[in-house]
Amino acid sequence: MEKPQIISHVQKPVNYTLFDTKWIPCSAKFIVLGNHARGTGAFQVYEVQHGDVKLVHDIEKSKALKCGTFGASSLQQRYFATGDFDGKMQIWNLESMELPVYSVKAHKEIINAIDGVGGYIGEGAPEIVTASRDGAVKVWDPRQKNDPVATMEAGEGEDKRDCWTVAFGHAYNQSDRCVCAGYDNGDIKLFDLRNMALKWETNIKNGVCGLEFDRKDISMNKLVATTLESKFHVYDMRTQHPTKGFACVTEKAHKSTVWACKHLPQNRDVFMTLGGNGTLNLWKYTYPAKRVKEDENGAEMGVAGTVNLLQNVMMSTQPISSFDWSPDKEGLCVCTAFDQTLRVLITTKLNRV
Repeated sequence: MEKPQIISHVQKPVNYTLFDTKWIPCSAKFIVLGNHARGTGAFQVYEVQHGDVKLVHDIEKSKALKCGTFGASSLQQRYFATGDFDGKMQIWNLESMELPVYSVKAHKEIINAIDGVGGYIGEGAPEIVTASRDGAVKVWDPRQKNDPVATMEAGEGEDKRDCWTVAFGHAYNQSDRCVCAGYDNGDIKLFDLRNMALKWETNIKNGVCGLEFDRKDISMNKLVATTLESKFHVYDMRTQHPTKGFACVTEKAHKSTVWACKHLPQNRDVFMTLGGNGTLNLWKYTYPAKRVKEDENGAEMGVAGTVNLLQNVMMSTQPISSFDWSPDKEGLCVCTAFDQTLRVLITTKLNRV
C-alpha cells in the first residue's frame, strides 16, 4: 500500500490568534476565525488561487470569535453560524456581513464549541448546538425565536463542568438525532434528542478536547474522542451493551494534547488528529471480522476495531488549533495553529488506503 503524503501547499501568516477554520461548501474558499490582540473578533475569508490564497473578506467583529459551522445551512444559502467569547451565537450571510441574520445571547460565558445539522448535512430540522464554559449544552433552531429547543446542564447542587466540545450525530431520518458533549473532567455524555434522554455516559479520565462522529447523516457508527494527554478513543456506536456501553479502541498519539479529530468526508474510516506539539496524524480505522458478540449472559456487545497510522507530519512549533477537510475536493484541507499561521495542505493517495 502506498502511503499518503501530507504536503504543505500554502502558508499564510496573520496578525491575530487563530481558533477555527471551515471550508465554504461548493467553493475554493475557507473562513478563519480568531481574536485580535485588542480583544475584537477576526473573521476572514480566503480563496485558493494559483498556488496561493487571496484574502476576499476581512471583517472585524466586536468580540473574539471561537468557533463556527455551516452544518445547519442549505447549500443554496451557505449561512455560517459562529460562537464568540461573550456567549453569543450568531448566523451570518457571507454576502452581507454588516449584521447577523440571527443572533442570540446563548450562554453566560464563552462558547467553546459549535456544530450544525439538518442543513446540507443530515436529515430533519436545521439545528445548531453550542457548548460553553458555563457548563450548558444548548440546541437552537434558527427558524424559531431566541429560546433553545433543548438545554442539557447540571441540576441543582450538581457540579458545573466546563464543556469543551460538542458534536451532532445519528441524523439519518426526520426525527432521530443525538448530541455528544465532552467536558474538562473527562466526562462524555450522549443525549438522545428525539426522546430527550441521556442515552450513555462515560469518563475517560482526561479533559475531552474533541468529539466527532464519522458521519452525522447515518445511524450512529463510530465516535472519536480526543483528550488532553496524548490519547484518543474510537467507539463503535452500533451496539450498546447494557452495562459496558460501547466497545472502544484507545491509541496514544502526538506525545501531547490531541486537540481534535476530523474524518475525511469521502471515506469515514480515515481521519486526521491534531497535536498540541504541532503535528498532524492521519489514521485509518479497520473493522473487526465481527462487530458484535454475545457476553456470558447472551447480551449483545460491540467489538472494537484497530487503528493504523498512515502518515504524520510536523507542521508547526505551536499547537494545531483547528483543521477542516474540503467537502468537495478529496485531500484538500486547511489548518490553523497558534503560531498565527494558516496552512492549506494537500493529502495525496487517499483513494489507495
